[in-house]
Amino acid sequence: MSLVRFNRYALIGVGNTLIHWLTFLLLHLLVGLSQGASNLLAFLLAASVSYFMNAHYTFAVRARTRRYLMFLSGMGCLSLALGAFSDFARLSPWLTLVTFSMVSLIVGYAFSHTVVFKRRGL
Repeated sequence: MSLVRFNRYALIGVGNTLIHWLTFLLLHLLVGLSQGASNLLAFLLAASVSYFMNAHYTFAVRARTRRYLMFLSGMGCLSLALGAFSDFARLSPWLTLVTFSMVSLIVGYAFSHTVVFKRRGL
């Protein structure tokens, strides 16, 4: 694991987290959507921005539709599952956001590094 890559990923993640949190709170608290739906929709918006920035700045690969859909599918399932569990367990929306942010930093980097943005032939 490259520390420089992880640091870039984490920095982009800060912006991604702000987008995700603001969107989640808007959808859940103001619009009234469930935590599951709010977390998934917020993730899709934030992850789209994050994907293209990480492809260019962190992993230096061309963004590709297949990779983009792979990233959204894998991490989107995690987002929806955590939000649905939070609804089921009646957890605080803040706990949902903090937990997803921590889990997605590590799982998202590992998934991105080993699967989504893996350079072929290296």
